[in-house]
Amino acid sequence: MENDQLPRFVIAAYHPREGMEAKLLALVKGHMPILREQGLVTDRPSYAMRARNGTILEVFEWKSGEAIREAHTYPAVQALWGKFATVCEFETLASLDEAIHMFAEFEPIEI
Repeated sequence: MENDQLPRFVIAAYHPREGMEAKLLALVKGHMPILREQGLVTDRPSYAMRARNGTILEVFEWKSGEAIREAHTYPAVQALWGKFATVCEFETLASLDEAIHMFAEFEPIEI
């Protein structure tokens, strides 16, 4: 994207490790509050959903491309992302069966 100061929507895909779905969901629920405390995301609501294979998708809006890069320098954010890495594998959207459909459907999750 040309303007690094514009907001960026992202879709993150987390496949829970065996027996870790509850811990993953707890981390997803706590993700936005930490990013908001650091001033890295907008006030738009985030959304979570589940793919058929159990992958949890999280959709949210960063304040900018610059904020995405800055997030990697915040200890609180790095600590949280380290916890994510212990309970899930990070996936691509293309790895999901739903991604081949023109209108991909997912099960909503309350966060």
